[in-house]
Amino acid sequence: MLPPALLIPGPTASGKTACALALARELPVEIISVDSALVYREMDIGTAKPDATERAVCPHHLIDLISPEERYSAARFCSDARQLMAEISARGRIPLLVGGTMLYFKALREGLAELPHADATLRATIDQRARIEGWPALHAALARLDPAAAARLAPNDAQRIQRALEINLVGGKPLAEAQARHPAHPLPCRLITVALAPSERSVLHTRIAARFDQMLAAGLVDEVAGLRQRWRLNPDLPSMRAVGYRQAWAYLDGALDGAALRETGIAATRQLAKRQLTWQRQFREQWPDWAEIDCLRPDVVDAVRAVVQEQLARSLAHVTGANPSTGNHF
Repeated sequence: MLPPALLIPGPTASGKTACALALARELPVEIISVDSALVYREMDIGTAKPDATERAVCPHHLIDLISPEERYSAARFCSDARQLMAEISARGRIPLLVGGTMLYFKALREGLAELPHADATLRATIDQRARIEGWPALHAALARLDPAAAARLAPNDAQRIQRALEINLVGGKPLAEAQARHPAHPLPCRLITVALAPSERSVLHTRIAARFDQMLAAGLVDEVAGLRQRWRLNPDLPSMRAVGYRQAWAYLDGALDGAALRETGIAATRQLAKRQLTWQRQFREQWPDWAEIDCLRPDVVDAVRAVVQEQLARSLAHVTGANPSTGNHF
């Protein structure tokens, strides 16, 4: 008897925004961003944040919430998203959750572990050691404490290495044990998932390179330089660890030249897409409402629209007992 909510997960550069806006022009939706970088104010270019014209198509939520100095968690996302889903449904509209932060999707549906709270002193110690020894050395230290966790992380995955070390040292137990999940809070909506995924990874890589070039041309480096002037930032903050921002920071510090900035930024974005697709393979096996569209097909927007309308019709039939094959429900 729950009202529907639409989910569109997908890797970076898969065309999620275009599909969401196409749906917004035809259905009474409000978009909830599922993106850990869009929450930051003034971080527009490197996050591919929807512009004013795009955001005027329909209401957008969970964008420009906090400053780049602050932190935003999966737990806060789940609380914010549940509240928004209920409010949007109460207005007679459809929540449309769109983004590429797969941890947020998983947490919303499956719950979160009660992990140890962040220890600012320990985190500062880990960061200081990383600045001296490098993150690969910290990855090796994690491997001695928690081999299973280290095996799942790249040697330069600073944010996840830091958190895994913190959990091991504060909680005294391996990451996998600490992450034993508690049931998710009940959701106010029935979920319909239409995911985007590429049939050819190389084509997605070409898109990623083109988009990163566009960000550089649009002034990504100047954006980061301005952020450094206006806010009290450091390269270990989650905002500045975001793909593109991390590389632009290194460029401004003289650690990368222009060619290396482009090369490492594209490589990091490809690695991000790889991780996102790994998450999606797990979701595909576990979520009964999962549908997947090839994001490279020329009619991808029409394909997503057709699947969404079919699933919404089924959802309506589930509630009313109507025959989903008859009539127009929109």
